[in-house]
Amino acid sequence: MEKRRDSQALKALLGLRQLVLGGSVQPGQRLSEIGLSEQLEISRTPLRAALARLEQEGLLEPLPTGGYTVRAFTLADVIDAIELRGVLEGTAARLAAERGVAPERLKAIRDLVDELDTCFRERPEDMLFDKYVELNTEFHAMLAGLAGSETMRREVERAMHLPFASPSAFLENQADVLAFRRSLTHAQRQHRDIVEAIAMREGARAEALGREHARLARKNLDFVVGEAPNLIGRVPGLSLIAT
Repeated sequence: MEKRRDSQALKALLGLRQLVLGGSVQPGQRLSEIGLSEQLEISRTPLRAALARLEQEGLLEPLPTGGYTVRAFTLADVIDAIELRGVLEGTAARLAAERGVAPERLKAIRDLVDELDTCFRERPEDMLFDKYVELNTEFHAMLAGLAGSETMRREVERAMHLPFASPSAFLENQADVLAFRRSLTHAQRQHRDIVEAIAMREGARAEALGREHARLARKNLDFVVGEAPNLIGRVPGLSLIAT
């Protein structure tokens, strides 16, 4: 019974987040519990928990009369979310370097970086893009836990759930955009450099690399907004930006 409740809670959270970030509900739109419950095919108890979770993540705003509305964001909000993720990941990397990482955990993340290498091909258009996105998400989750701090891991995860702050926020649905594919070669070098800085116990360098790594998302954001605005609807969350 408990496993079923957990499954329903996860289904509610993932389904609701997809609706909001995918643009199915518009900024300022009031969310109907009854309508969402029917659309997602879940009961209202896990749905209410999911609504509260998305409020914590900053995607929804509570209404004085009860219920929630979808929040609108400014471009500055997007930039701040990316910056916050970089600060937290950089701090996590520094703490891991300063505290030291168990050899088996260090080997695991190095093996993951090696596996990420296998995604690349001579031509960017031939790379294993979907595999890269999946492994990239795994890398960042593993990095957040290297310091051995549940508090740090949890806060990095929370920041990654902010709209636009996920390491894959500007990669999802962008398999055919060569500009994004080319940026991944540099991102992969940074993955390896971050891990090596941690292994060498170079805290300041690991932190600086972690922060710089998040700036790649900022560059991809600038590309979408400035050079390819037709892609905005394909990047989860960017449909919530107030224009």
